Amino acid sequence: MGGALGDALGAPIEFSSIGAIRAQYGPDGVTGLVAGDGMVGLVTDDTQMTLFTLEGLLRADVRFVGKGICHVPSVVRFAYLRWLDTQEHSAPPPRDGDDDEHFFRDGWLREQRWLYARRAPGNACLSGLRTEFGRSASFGRPGPVNPGSKGCGTVMRSAPFGLGGAHARQTFEMAAECAQITHGHPTGYLAAGAFAALIQFLVQGSPLPQAVAATLDLLAEYPSHQETTQALCAAVALAGDGDPSPEKVERLGGAWVAEEALAIAVYCALAELPAAPSRGGGFGSYRGISRFQRALLLAVNHSGDSDSTGAMVGNILGAAHGDLVLPGDWLVQLEGRAVITELADDFATQMADGCAMAHSTAWFTKYPGG
Repeated sequence: MGGALGDALGAPIEFSSIGAIRAQYGPDGVTGLVAGDGMVGLVTDDTQMTLFTLEGLLRADVRFVGKGICHVPSVVRFAYLRWLDTQEHSAPPPRDGDDDEHFFRDGWLREQRWLYARRAPGNACLSGLRTEFGRSASFGRPGPVNPGSKGCGTVMRSAPFGLGGAHARQTFEMAAECAQITHGHPTGYLAAGAFAALIQFLVQGSPLPQAVAATLDLLAEYPSHQETTQALCAAVALAGDGDPSPEKVERLGGAWVAEEALAIAVYCALAELPAAPSRGGGFGSYRGISRFQRALLLAVNHSGDSDSTGAMVGNILGAAHGDLVLPGDWLVQLEGRAVITELADDFATQMADGCAMAHSTAWFTKYPGG
């Protein structure tokens, strides 16, 4: 939900320079949700793909519990093909039988009409899903699909990998392998692995600075990590260099590529970190708004990919502090919040009690294992 808020906050200004943002919204830029496409609170492909990632992981676990075996990247790719349908059709397309090429068209998430909105989806995500995946590459080598692409479409969808309770290394590698479904550049998929591991460390209770340090240690073990490592180290150093500002955000890049998006998200979260954070509400009020809100505003008021950096900061802070930090006056304006909540609750149910749910016909209809 935090990620969706950041996405909706940044979406209307995604392609605007900081000068244009300030000219339209004032010297502080946007200070809350503003209209985009004529409505307030609309999400983009960042939230859409994150939800289908979560659905794919949930369905993979349903399959594993039921059959004792599952190739997770295949199940996640089928989930992404359901997302691709939302970008190529105006309403849920029919499945057209059980044995044709559209066997992946099932489950309840694809039936949500509000997801059938095309809001500047990444070209590599679209073209990658139209390409046969085959086998993933060894880490450090170019992947089989879009081998030169390292766009931020890998990281902006990868937070759910950190929510399943696996070991951080397993989380890292699964997110990286699934990122190769659309982006083959090692930096693109390793940055996705690093982001997922960061979320995992936060969910397990590590404070943000320690979680970032642990992520860097893990990342360093993989070939071709250097670009991502350098970007993260730059973010950490910048967060300790005085008051945060959009100009400092832009020193880290425009976030159009994966390592820059990850660096900006980490910088914004660290730069607005309270002196003594605590789980379940550590972001206290500051200048009339919470530090959670300030971190999101910092993440979007720049000349780059504002919705992706906003979404990732929301993912980070939501994972670290829970839903008590989410501003209610923003949440009530958020598109799809009921579906987001239902899917998140169902994921938690599957992770906690999947064996019991495996005997539910209604559950299997909602989340077929594949």
